[in-house]
Amino acid sequence: MPDSPDLPERDRLLRLTADYVLEYGVAEMTLRRLGQAIGTNNRMLLYYFGSKEELISAALVEAGGRFPILARAFAILDEQDRPLAERIMAAWDAVAAAENLPFHRTFFEVLGLAAHRRGRFDAFLGSVGSDWRDQVAASLHGSGVPEPAASDLAQELVALWRGLQLDLITSGDRAATDRANAAAARSLAERALAAAVG
Repeated sequence: MPDSPDLPERDRLLRLTADYVLEYGVAEMTLRRLGQAIGTNNRMLLYYFGSKEELISAALVEAGGRFPILARAFAILDEQDRPLAERIMAAWDAVAAAENLPFHRTFFEVLGLAAHRRGRFDAFLGSVGSDWRDQVAASLHGSGVPEPAASDLAQELVALWRGLQLDLITSGDRAATDRANAAAARSLAERALAAAVG
């Protein structure tokens, strides 16, 4: 992306860091190397972000905002006038869109680092563990599914989607992931209906 002198410096550095991690990943990234690539130095990056881990977490959030179809999945789940199984399939279609692949690759790379470096990516792990689940649970609750069933079903669906995202990265077999999601969507919708009327 072209540089803009109108952006505050922290925002400018964050945007450039997001560009970098989407293109090159984070496994080989050092603050010194990143600073050289984006026209600053490691001291300024630490000044604005506190640590490499905080910078990576912020850059992933920034990067996620560049993939609006990914966020569209949760708007689809909130379309309460559509059958739940249909909403789950349409939401997966948004998550699995080919244009989201650069974000999925970076997300799982950071997730792997976070799992190995406990205490250094706590904010990232906390958001990964709750953000999608809470949004899905709210949609299910809006469909009449009581708590805690809504949370349990949401956790199941998000775990499925995470696995299918990883499968898309490793196999590239979109049709197989669509079939797996569709089968799960029908099962989950039946159980959600049973919980809602039970």
